[in-house]
Amino acid sequence: MELMAKAEQALRSALVLLGAGDADGACNRAYYAMFDAARAALLAQGESVGKTHRGVLIAFHARFVKGGLVSPEIGRQIKHAESLRYFADYETDSLLREDAQEVVQQAEAFVAALRSLVLRGAQPPT
Repeated sequence: MELMAKAEQALRSALVLLGAGDADGACNRAYYAMFDAARAALLAQGESVGKTHRGVLIAFHARFVKGGLVSPEIGRQIKHAESLRYFADYETDSLLREDAQEVVQQAEAFVAALRSLVLRGAQPPT
C-alpha cells in the first residue's frame, strides 16, 4: 500500500534527522510516519480518510482504539507526536533531543503495529 510505504519512508527520514541532530525535523517526520500509517490502516479497513489531521485522528481513535484493534497507548502516542510536531514546526524554541528520540521510537512501534494491521486487513487478532 502506497501510504504505508510513505509512512516507512518518513520513519527512515526521522531516523536520519535524529542522527544528524535535527530534533525538530525528526519529530516532524516521526509524526507524519504515524499519520500516514494511520491513514493506511483506515483505508485497509475500508474507512474514509478525512482531509484534515483532526479528522484522521478522530477516525483512527474511533475505529482502532475504541474498536480494540490497538491499545489505548498507541492512540496516546499519535496524539503526543502531534503535539510535539506542532511545537517543533511552529514554536521558536527547538525540541530536546530526548523528546525527539522518544517520539521516533514511538513512531517505530506505531508503524510496525499498523503495518501488521494493514497486512492482515485490519482484522482483530484471533
